[in-house]
Amino acid sequence: MLTLYGVPGWGSAISEVMLTMAEMPYHFVNVNGFDNPGPQHDVLAQINPLCQVPTLRLDDGSVMTESAAIALMILDHRPELAPPIGSAQRTLFQRLLVWLVANVYPTFTYADYPERFAPGAPEQLQNSCIAYRKTLYQWLDGQLVGPYAMGDNVTLMDAYIVVMRTWGPRAAWFAENCPRLSAIADHIEKREALHHVLSENDIITAQNAN
Repeated sequence: MLTLYGVPGWGSAISEVMLTMAEMPYHFVNVNGFDNPGPQHDVLAQINPLCQVPTLRLDDGSVMTESAAIALMILDHRPELAPPIGSAQRTLFQRLLVWLVANVYPTFTYADYPERFAPGAPEQLQNSCIAYRKTLYQWLDGQLVGPYAMGDNVTLMDAYIVVMRTWGPRAAWFAENCPRLSAIADHIEKREALHHVLSENDIITAQNAN
């Protein structure tokens, strides 16, 4: 069985949702606290020296990291979770998958740990990253039409949206400034097959999942 190392609600939640969409069983190992010295850091470092989540141990013992790479691996098993090859939506899917991890993810790296990268002005770096992130989400909102990220069919892109809406600047901001992204996340939250994993990652409450 696959083993996913992560923290509920963190970036590993995207991989959890994707694996659940694909009906690929996995064992979850909570390494909360991995980003500071301690036993959880040591556990993760033995598997992934970069100490990042998600880290996925495959059935053969090899290790896969980076959510986009995990998405591509999942598509090898469940190709229907992306638009058809040769379609315009497939091209957009590929572009946005890489765009998210190349552009939006770094704003969290720097804003969450500004003292590591700008010890002389951590608050300024944090504020700048958050402001820039908002412009990125607004651009993304303009690329989508709904009801899901790639149109009428659910794809792995929707896993990113439903999780990232819970991160800063939070759901209320998305509802006001990125209505398409907010509506897509709402649709995904209603999918009964995802209720357990979304609840486990505090994306929806257990009460709302029932």
